[in-house]
Amino acid sequence: MTAETSPPAQLSVRNLSVRFRMRGGRTVAAVTDVSFDLAAGECLALVGESGCGKSVLTSALLGLLPGNARTRGAALLDGLDLLTAGETALARTVRGRRIALIPQSPAAHLTPVRTVRSHLEETVRELTGKRGDEARVAAERAAERAAFPADHLDHHPHELSGGLAQRAATALALVGDAPLLIADEPTTGLDRDLVDRTVDELRRHVDGGHGLLVITHDLAAAERVADRVAVMYAGRVVELADADDFFGTPGPRHPYARGLLDALPERAFTPIPGMPPELDALPDGCAFAPRCPRADAACATVPALTGAPGRAVACHHAHTHTPETADA
Repeated sequence: MTAETSPPAQLSVRNLSVRFRMRGGRTVAAVTDVSFDLAAGECLALVGESGCGKSVLTSALLGLLPGNARTRGAALLDGLDLLTAGETALARTVRGRRIALIPQSPAAHLTPVRTVRSHLEETVRELTGKRGDEARVAAERAAERAAFPADHLDHHPHELSGGLAQRAATALALVGDAPLLIADEPTTGLDRDLVDRTVDELRRHVDGGHGLLVITHDLAAAERVADRVAVMYAGRVVELADADDFFGTPGPRHPYARGLLDALPERAFTPIPGMPPELDALPDGCAFAPRCPRADAACATVPALTGAPGRAVACHHAHTHTPETADA
């Protein structure tokens, strides 16, 4: 989508930063100055290596950060600032009702003494007011949408594999039909066929007019579901691009984003050299510079994310190197 054709933002995040105060006076810069918009009927895929801040961003939007976290910026959901709304407003009007979550560790979010059916039916009653047979049918329909087998609905969480727990969490997230869905690694533990089925169901959810923010390591899944892609590195968004351009032509412009694609088995299968920096010991300037073949003196300063919504890049050399010549 271009800036001219994008519908009004459903979620508007501006300069969101999250800091953790640790023992000994250390500060962990988990998220730094992240900005993006997400419209109804649109999927934004947030991608990057582990530890880059993706899940922390999700927790900030839902007010689920630990007590040692400090946030700055704004995250407006249809006019409500999620960062300042307070626990009461988030619990009563946002979580499950306006924003649904597929958590990264689904088993930890399921009550161990209750069956999957009990979880689903209770969620239906709480969010929709349906009772009796209506609640049962709605719960079974949500399970079907998430490819959760009907003959496992009366199982307890400890009886589920990791993949089944993931599908149970997906069903719980879909049951309330919230306008915005945040899916944190929704394909973890699934085989390829179930990955495709889950992603296709999430795409149908988007095409039905819902917003979807999907956090994933699975770039094949992102390519299948996303309208736009945001690449995070060391707590910052370093590239924001239309999915067709990112996965096709012209491809990523940031060297880190290009490296993510080149590391795929179906592409160059070439890993990015080096390791991401620790978030409590970030280098001065561009955090990717120690791993980047393009790095020079200009990279001693942090590059700003500049460009249009369909192609914004935080790299001093993004506009002087094309993807085709970046490795030359």
